[in-house]
Amino acid sequence: MSVSLILLPLAVAAVAATHAATAGRDGQGRVVCQVQTRMRDETLLVTALRDTGAVVTTEPDAIIADWADVRAGFRRGEDGIWSAHFTGEVDEPRAVEAVRAIDAAYGRQVQRAVLERLREQAPAAGLRLESEQVTEDASVRLVFAVEGRS
Repeated sequence: MSVSLILLPLAVAAVAATHAATAGRDGQGRVVCQVQTRMRDETLLVTALRDTGAVVTTEPDAIIADWADVRAGFRRGEDGIWSAHFTGEVDEPRAVEAVRAIDAAYGRQVQRAVLERLREQAPAAGLRLESEQVTEDASVRLVFAVEGRS
């Protein structure tokens, strides 16, 4: 007996990001865009930001990501989800585009973490990994054999 798991890359939350985007100006006249995300895990978010080329600094209650002409400040809301506040050479479409890129990188980090956990926990569940295949769309197919059964 075998079990196949197909892990699809997380879909980009473009609709949610577009729906939850607001723009305005700060006290210095700079455009400020705020975009809600679906991201919860701080470590995965920091890694995803670095994957997009950001220089990242972390503070107790915030994550700051700097690109060439844009800064994003991430703060966690009461629901545990990070909200991004963009300043600099940014408008609403560019902020949403940045969140899409961050979200895609975050999805890859989540997929990596899930795969790692599956590989680690499979033996304790009586499963043996028989094969692993990565497809063109970055889906991963794992085939496990159930051990101890005829």
